[in-house]
Amino acid sequence: MFIGSLFYGNSLISAESSNEGDLVYIIPIEDTVEQGLKAFLTRATEKAEEEGADQIIFEIDTPGGRVDAAGQIAELIQNLETPNIAFVVNKALSAGSYIALNMDAIYMKPHATMGASGVINQDGTAADKKAQSAWLAAMKSAAESQGKDPKFAAAMADPEIDLPELGAPKGEYLTLGPKSAVKIDYAAGIVKDRAELLNALGLENATIIEMEPTLSEKLARFLTNPIVIPILLTIASLGLIIEIFSPGFGIPGIIGILSLVLFFYGHIVAGLAGMEAIVLLILGIILIIAEFFVPGGIVGILGIGCVVASLFISGQDIGHMSMSIGIAFLISFIAAVILFRTIGMEKGVFRHIILKDKTSTELGYVSTVNRLELIGLEGISITPLRPSGTASFDNEQLDVVSEGRFIQREQPIKIVKVEGSRIVVREI
Repeated sequence: MFIGSLFYGNSLISAESSNEGDLVYIIPIEDTVEQGLKAFLTRATEKAEEEGADQIIFEIDTPGGRVDAAGQIAELIQNLETPNIAFVVNKALSAGSYIALNMDAIYMKPHATMGASGVINQDGTAADKKAQSAWLAAMKSAAESQGKDPKFAAAMADPEIDLPELGAPKGEYLTLGPKSAVKIDYAAGIVKDRAELLNALGLENATIIEMEPTLSEKLARFLTNPIVIPILLTIASLGLIIEIFSPGFGIPGIIGILSLVLFFYGHIVAGLAGMEAIVLLILGIILIIAEFFVPGGIVGILGIGCVVASLFISGQDIGHMSMSIGIAFLISFIAAVILFRTIGMEKGVFRHIILKDKTSTELGYVSTVNRLELIGLEGISITPLRPSGTASFDNEQLDVVSEGRFIQREQPIKIVKVEGSRIVVREI
């Protein structure tokens, strides 16, 4: 088993140097790489440096995740003044390998793997050439910053690089096992557990402090997961749509509001959403409610715009947030159409703003009387008919209209048709 020495600047830490006064912080990098992980690592590393840690060991077991979050985590690690180690306990794939390459040294367990770092979109397809080029440059830069051959980091992100001797012929991403990683000087050693790692570093007698995410940080990591975000927004919009078509305020509305609260809570804890997003959200809700009392529709449109803007401000990736909002809108639109056809507008909030009174004969309402008894009566035009005017029939003045032709005043006429209030006459 390989146990090597580690250089940090001009200082050498080897297995022979042991100091009981040393302080070591163990910080896990687990599960998907996203913004919630970055928030936890920021808190953990700040605490380690505030406490004067002599060594930070990052225990890595991740399948990868978001490129933007990985970039921010790498920047966080690069700015650390405390010596740090990447200890790959299972896998450091994709964004995980990039994070590990930015650390001072890498140790691996006998069964661990590192690499397979191709950048892909949310739908599983390959990213565009611009994104791939930027990611490839980042991988090579990370390796070079630690004195490693960038060719192997590039092969982790570019399947066109041919390395059959390392099990990565052209067309496959490079994934390193511990022996291969040591052979090409990407790993400083292979250790079976944490105790053996500490012994290799000469820190077997050091004080160990293990950092763990708080409950709120764990929840934030879950809520900011790229898969969870569109689900939350869909549940929120569905709940509110169903509530609109339901009488009173019940479970659908509560679930919808709770989903929206969880979305913003996770993004606030992760450091993505600030007060401006919350202010926009509250303003949007107020404007949407006001739309039910102010005619015109503009207030409601402004309210929806404020809510959508608050979501975009909270999201790190505009493209992913657009997709999430689009999914939520599409599903909500389909649900609204189905509810409208099955329930209509007789229930829910619409019942307060739709006029339901009817002017029926049964309730005593009478439309214009159709005076059919006038047909055949003869009289005199009082005014010229062009074609409408006034005429007298049996001493009763009526508003009449000719069949179309002009009729002079004081001409004999006859009623030929009655259609409600419309009395049609013809000159005799």
